[in-house]
Amino acid sequence: MKPIKGTLLEKAKEIRIPRARRMFMTINKTDFWKSMKKLVDSEGFRHLSTITGIDVGSKIEIIYHLTREDLVLSLKVKTSKKNPVLPSIVKLIPGAILYEREVHDFLGVTFEGNPDLSPLLLPDEWPSGICPLRKEWSSQDIWKATEES
Repeated sequence: MKPIKGTLLEKAKEIRIPRARRMFMTINKTDFWKSMKKLVDSEGFRHLSTITGIDVGSKIEIIYHLTREDLVLSLKVKTSKKNPVLPSIVKLIPGAILYEREVHDFLGVTFEGNPDLSPLLLPDEWPSGICPLRKEWSSQDIWKATEES
């Protein structure tokens, strides 16, 4: 396994390697763009398997599942739940456009620089501001809100 080098590791808040060829890294939001750019440009992580979003209370955690020939890396970054904004990685990995749209649909995260954050999986008539994977929304609340619109 080719090691990840230098400043990228220094910027990491947490690194976990549970087994060979598998790594989890947590990065601060302020270091996210530069870290992602380095992973793609210098470290060979050009394939994005998916993006996962999780409501973790006052924040939303976004996990980018990246791969290269010898390693699967899950890069975690958190953004504020009140103003959930992250830079889009579409310029680095064009296929990220659909994953970012999905996270935007379900958790309300805005990916600055994404050219199309229109609904991907939710119906066109879905009420604005209702993010079904956020913990503050119960299935009954979502049902009522969609019936009212």
